[in-house]
Amino acid sequence: MTKPPDAGKPDAGKPDAGELLSRAELEALQLRRLRATLRHAYDNVDFHRASFDTAGVLPEDCRTLADLARFPLTAKSDLRDHYPFGMFAVPQSEVRRVHASSGTTGRPTVVGYTQRDLDMWADVMARSIRAAGGRPGDKVHVGYGYGLFTGGLGAHYGAERLGCTVIPASGGMTERQVRLIQDFRPDVIMVTPSYMLTLLDEFERQGVDPRTTSLRVGVFGAEPWSREMRREIEERFALDAVDIYGLSEVIGPGVAQECVETKDGLHVWEDHFFPEVIDPVTGEVLPDGERGELVFSSLTKEAMPVIRYRTGDLTRLLPGTARVFRRMERVTGRSDDMIILRGVNLFPTQIEEIVLRTPDVAPHFQLRLTRPGRLDLLTVRAEARPEATAGQRAAAARRIAAAVKEGVGVSVEVEMVDPQTLERSSGKLRRVVDLRPGAV
Repeated sequence: MTKPPDAGKPDAGKPDAGELLSRAELEALQLRRLRATLRHAYDNVDFHRASFDTAGVLPEDCRTLADLARFPLTAKSDLRDHYPFGMFAVPQSEVRRVHASSGTTGRPTVVGYTQRDLDMWADVMARSIRAAGGRPGDKVHVGYGYGLFTGGLGAHYGAERLGCTVIPASGGMTERQVRLIQDFRPDVIMVTPSYMLTLLDEFERQGVDPRTTSLRVGVFGAEPWSREMRREIEERFALDAVDIYGLSEVIGPGVAQECVETKDGLHVWEDHFFPEVIDPVTGEVLPDGERGELVFSSLTKEAMPVIRYRTGDLTRLLPGTARVFRRMERVTGRSDDMIILRGVNLFPTQIEEIVLRTPDVAPHFQLRLTRPGRLDLLTVRAEARPEATAGQRAAAARRIAAAVKEGVGVSVEVEMVDPQTLERSSGKLRRVVDLRPGAV
């Protein structure tokens, strides 16, 4: 850890009771909770009852964890088709909070929480912040957006549950956020990794060395990010950058967390969320270690249990290290983010790794898809660093194009633009702009 915590703070670094289970105890608990969840969903959600009946399975048919593969998958379209409350398994009088996705590509997905759901969410978020290196008494700067998006409130209540002081900064107003970080001296920041780079720009614009801040831990999520981005943030802020994973349909942030002592992937909190990885085409369950689409079933949710929910995220499952729970490898992209360019599959994170290791290039880029003729064209628009000369910019463009060709196997155009040209993000960053005819 680059910056040690203040002396004298309470040490809550010890794992909680759920983290102390043996693997055999954990699997027995998972099966018991899974069977109860399947029965709860079947009895109380028309969609699940109909899908189970169509597949010819009943909750009692799940006698082992492997039997879950017999049950039907759930897709985001199923949640949208039952908008707004058709997937709830409890009366609305028992729902204490509602969150929803942005709905930018269609109807939003709506999720509900009972009081027990909210308590569980706070517990797993507290566990996540502790695993990331946070401790009771720390000040936590929450830069995720508040509102229907789950990030801000999820981080907020988890930090309070751990015994931290919360600074609910939310997103936006970057100049003010930098001032708050200098004045309030938080220990932990929770924000999207792309917005952390925006904060970095603002620190430097104000003439403040980011390495002199009080921050010692950054908990970053809500979008895929690369190892190169981790290196950039850690070196330029002098903090530990760790990954958090979640999605609103499953609970919000706090489904899985990277541990600061290992930084080797995200431990899935398997006592509450059961993971599978499937072939995204056939739906076949893949063995641990093989890469595919991540699927989750909730084990303790009351208001809106999810059964084999397809996340669209591409990863693989690995044995636990810092905790008994299995790890999910850092998400390499989403099945719906994949760009197919002249027959080659690529993800924005592959380009990100190349851009971030190229000299004279700032950590800001955007991918533009066009079709000037019969073939698709991908243009990488990357910002030059302020001190880069015209010759250095041209050399950087050549390096990026050559590295993409060698590493990904496809030719791209590279356009170097002036500093501060590309749109900054206070939330999830829009990396890909599709300008092809018919694109949405």
